Amino acid sequence: MSEPSRERARQELGRAQAELVAALVAGGEVPEGFDAARLRVQEGALISKRRGTVARVRPDLVVLLGDGFAAHFDGYARGRPKPEGGSRADARDFVAWLGERGLLPEPPGAAAPVGRSGGLGRLLGRVLGRGSG
Repeated sequence: MSEPSRERARQELGRAQAELVAALVAGGEVPEGFDAARLRVQEGALISKRRGTVARVRPDLVVLLGDGFAAHFDGYARGRPKPEGGSRADARDFVAWLGERGLLPEPPGAAAPVGRSGGLGRLLGRVLGRGSG
């Protein structure tokens, strides 16, 4: 294979990979040759994984939104790739999205992340009506 042929093949592969990633995490069109239903199932699984990490970073949001947490997060995440900065940035952007739509029952406090200074324990204590221990 000549060098120009290799370069064209690399460019085509890169384009196809970008289309697949866009379909999975950014609401892009399903690339030719892929099963749309299977891609949407995988998209849902990726959103579910993101939802779980945001819930661990900001358990206060789970409490504030209650049963609406999953639906609100899915609405936020569908068609929106995870931001640079990881789960904390995703949680920050989710809070901003909720705020823009008036979906926060009350502004969340700056809850300590799980694993730091007993943040989850304090949160659960408040929810259960116990002292911060």
